[in-house]
Amino acid sequence: MREILVAAAVSLLLSMLGTPLAIRLFSRRGYGQSIREEGPSGHHDKRGTPTMGGTVFVIASLIGFACAHLYSFTPPTVSAVLVLFLMTGLGAVGFLDDFIKIYKQRSLGLRSGAKALGQLIVGAVFAVLVTRFPNEYQITPAETRLSFLRDVGPSIGIVVFTIWVLIMIVGFSNAVNLTDGLDGLASGATGVVLASYVLIGNWQLRNSCTVQLSPNCYWVRDPLDLAVVAAAVLGGLVGFLWWNAPPAKIFMGDTGSLALGGVLAGLAITTRTQLLLIILAGMCVLITMSVIIQVSFFKMTGKRVFRMAPLQHHFELAGWAETTIVVRFWLIAALCAATGLGLFYVEWTPSL
Repeated sequence: MREILVAAAVSLLLSMLGTPLAIRLFSRRGYGQSIREEGPSGHHDKRGTPTMGGTVFVIASLIGFACAHLYSFTPPTVSAVLVLFLMTGLGAVGFLDDFIKIYKQRSLGLRSGAKALGQLIVGAVFAVLVTRFPNEYQITPAETRLSFLRDVGPSIGIVVFTIWVLIMIVGFSNAVNLTDGLDGLASGATGVVLASYVLIGNWQLRNSCTVQLSPNCYWVRDPLDLAVVAAAVLGGLVGFLWWNAPPAKIFMGDTGSLALGGVLAGLAITTRTQLLLIILAGMCVLITMSVIIQVSFFKMTGKRVFRMAPLQHHFELAGWAETTIVVRFWLIAALCAATGLGLFYVEWTPSL
């Protein structure tokens, strides 16, 4: 439990103090955000705000995780290293996308095909490795099965499982990317999910099948270290949110949003809660669905369902203040996370 606190505290401190340094550095070098001309008119005032802020909390998270293990004198586990690899790899893809936007002074960075290829390469490495490395109990970081509160049903085979993992990784990294449209929105929406995984990992540790067999015990390889990962990223994200809250002094960019989506997908896969993530991260899923609905309906009818997609921009054009949208969406994100946690713990509720 102390490792969780150390990881969160170190990454929070580094991110809180490191972000203003990044703001000054990026501003001096001209690493400012480009704004789409077709976007809401209120966003034009944000042109030039430093971006790529995700590099700060990604680095802070890695250092916080390392400090937690230095404190406990224990080596990092395979599950945690794989999730951090996924976060860092997708963050690197996002960094390249952000850098091209800045270098060419345009709102589009990597071409969609190149960006997707980068996500798939990182995701494929993770998908292949996550079913390997059994521990002394022959438990691997993930099994080739679907999961909700735990693994369910028979094995779906390594090929289908790899495809499913890639869908999750690309889907959630893009979902967080779409959510990152207003100051602090993605930071707050993903922060509550990370907090949920701190609780989930700690609970799985206390009820591990390797400690005591029971009907509801968990076959999770490294639950404590996964909670440490979630705490480290959460601490870094909270420190970043201090400067990213409306009005934002810095944006996380694709560097941060792709990294956050990757760590959420990685935690869901390694804690055996893949389908539960759809509920926990319901706010990001809802925003992604608004884009799918908008594009599909427009292609079929030539008309729009929303004034603009993603969903947060619909409410901007409807006249809502940005802070109102952000706070209300945070509340919805918290309700989604609470619902997911309630479902996770419901099987431990004594039956009447």
